[in-house]
Amino acid sequence: MIIKGQVQTINKNQEELFKFLSDFRNFKELMPPEVKGWKAEEDHCSFEIGGMVTVELRMTEKKVPSYLKINSEGKTPFPFILHTHLNKVSESQTKNQFEIDAKVSPIMKMMVKGPLENLVKMMDEKLKELFN
Repeated sequence: MIIKGQVQTINKNQEELFKFLSDFRNFKELMPPEVKGWKAEEDHCSFEIGGMVTVELRMTEKKVPSYLKINSEGKTPFPFILHTHLNKVSESQTKNQFEIDAKVSPIMKMMVKGPLENLVKMMDEKLKELFN
């Protein structure tokens, strides 16, 4: 199941936005309020959602300054990848798009599609709020 966020223009140059997004210590600002117990290092983070599910993420690929690949790991309920695409618009603007590729059964898809769409939408909105 692929969930794509909207392509949005962020008022930050590509290198600076890449640097911000390539460090999980900055991601807490993009997370919804349901996220608790946030722990982060540059390339790894873990957190709880709703006090029930623990999610662990690791940055597995960085193509400076245009692409980030983040994989789920550990006991995450289902495997998924978060892709971040960054395209230079100008010296002070970058187009950004988040995309989640989740490996879920058809039954799980019905349960998780809405929450994952909301997560991508919230990350889009919070990133835009931070820099625009």
